[in-house]
Amino acid sequence: MQTLIDYFSSMPSIHRTILLVSGIMFFWMIEGFQPLFLFKGHNKWKHALTNIFFTLTTAVVNLSLAFVMVKVSDWAVTHDFGYMQWMSSFPLPLVLISGLALLDLISAYSIHYLNHKIKWFWLFHLIHHTDTHVDTTTANRHHPGESVLRLMATTLGVLIIGAPIWMIFLYQSLSVILSQFNHANIVLPKKVDQILSWIIVTPNMHHVHHHFQQPLTDTNFGNIFSIWDRVFGTYAEADNSTLVYGVDTHMESEENSRIANLLKIPFQEYRDIKEMNKKEELSDG
Repeated sequence: MQTLIDYFSSMPSIHRTILLVSGIMFFWMIEGFQPLFLFKGHNKWKHALTNIFFTLTTAVVNLSLAFVMVKVSDWAVTHDFGYMQWMSSFPLPLVLISGLALLDLISAYSIHYLNHKIKWFWLFHLIHHTDTHVDTTTANRHHPGESVLRLMATTLGVLIIGAPIWMIFLYQSLSVILSQFNHANIVLPKKVDQILSWIIVTPNMHHVHHHFQQPLTDTNFGNIFSIWDRVFGTYAEADNSTLVYGVDTHMESEENSRIANLLKIPFQEYRDIKEMNKKEELSDG
């Protein structure tokens, strides 16, 4: 356990980069052998480049503001503040696992839920959902504005948990790998999924979240641990083969695949699918 702490306390930046890149490459290869969907006429490389662009913008935001998270972590540890500091007398494995779960609740599940419930949060998060060909590269498809919101949520989580640096690096490493895994264009055998989905978010579970229409869009908000969706009643199951990816307000390829337009979406006129349907009915009539 101490070896784990020592490693993540001083995890080199190059190791984090290798983790990100190797994760994408690994699940990219798995998708080639066992894909959930064979997207006809789909340019996988062009799609990946679009999502990699947003991966880079996320990296820039995180690197630019990482000092804030480090300062908060140092303050919490120095002032003995937060869950992990108050639980320091308990066995370390218990504190580590429960701390990871709580950090996941605050830094991932909660902000993801709010991204769907607060209008201007949704306008930034929308870019992630506009992907009509979800695969492992979709995991990092976030508008820079959303990246800022997520970093703020993670910083709040670090404060409440009293997370030391090693816990932050451990959490972020798990988040990268699990996010790439649960976005991958693969489907797990039903029995395997039933077991794993009681603990972690699986592709079968998260793909439901990427269905193009509500109510499924507003389910399965988890990132690493699936427990929070079950606890808060947002867990849902569906036959993955029947899913349609994207968002019903932005299904045209020129809107959901061009970087320039994706960056502009949060600043465009808000679209309500009910209002759009009413207008279509009036025009047809």
